Amino acid sequence: MADLRPMEFGEILDGALSLFRRHFGLFLKLSLAVMWLPIALLVFWLVRFFGLASSPDNAAALAGMLESEIVPLMLWLLALGLVYGAAMLLLTAGSIRIISDSYLGREPQFGEALAYGVGRIVPLFLVGVGKSLLLMLLYILGVVVIGVSVALGKVLGVGIAILATLASVVGTCWLVLYVASGYMVTTPVVVLEALPSAFDSFGRSWELTRGAKLRVFGLVLVAWLIAYLLPWIVLQVIGALIQEVAPAAMVPWTVVSAALPIALAPIIPCILTLAYYDLRVKREGFDLQLLGEQLGTP
Repeated sequence: MADLRPMEFGEILDGALSLFRRHFGLFLKLSLAVMWLPIALLVFWLVRFFGLASSPDNAAALAGMLESEIVPLMLWLLALGLVYGAAMLLLTAGSIRIISDSYLGREPQFGEALAYGVGRIVPLFLVGVGKSLLLMLLYILGVVVIGVSVALGKVLGVGIAILATLASVVGTCWLVLYVASGYMVTTPVVVLEALPSAFDSFGRSWELTRGAKLRVFGLVLVAWLIAYLLPWIVLQVIGALIQEVAPAAMVPWTVVSAALPIALAPIIPCILTLAYYDLRVKREGFDLQLLGEQLGTP
């Protein structure tokens, strides 16, 4: 049985990856159970567009389809985003159950982990949509500010325009990332804490990350690099080689490369969960007894 204690940045990463390796089969099973639908939708669109784009004769048809079906395409992308977001929330909630059971010395079970996530999907989804809308509004506000800066800069001169635009872009990126980091642990809060309303998780997450937003952002960034960016680069390199050697195999490879990230998807919930535990340990003396009580286990 592991113990909850304050951890350094590297210790959180090492502990999360150790948990991922220890329960890899269970994490993979959970990931397959909740991620198959968004991955299937993604593969459908990749194969469809790849099939059109791979043939030079169909390049014009692809452009025409994108122009004539832009609204249906946007609706499909929105649906894919919602389904993918819901699946990631289920994966995160189930992963929290697996990690918590491991800390408590219990053998994690697939059925319990999946049911744990399903039982909390409604508040998780509402909070997730609220967070996405908030970040989108901040992004739109930033774009408006950038536009105003460009307009004012044109009046005041080219040099002022460049400086104002650069400052607006940097400020927008900083604001969006700062707010996103402050609300990064809303999912563990909703899953483990009894709050009057699920939306109280925003204030709770902001308080927990007070003074630690850069650290939380760094952890999630490293998790994203490990789980998504680095594997994507490797897959793209292999795909380029296949394109050169055996172009006919590109469609099957597109399917395989879209499905492979399922195996690494639980890395992000693992790192996020340990980051949440660490925040509570340092601020509130969070221990295994409290974890067991919040998890509802003896």
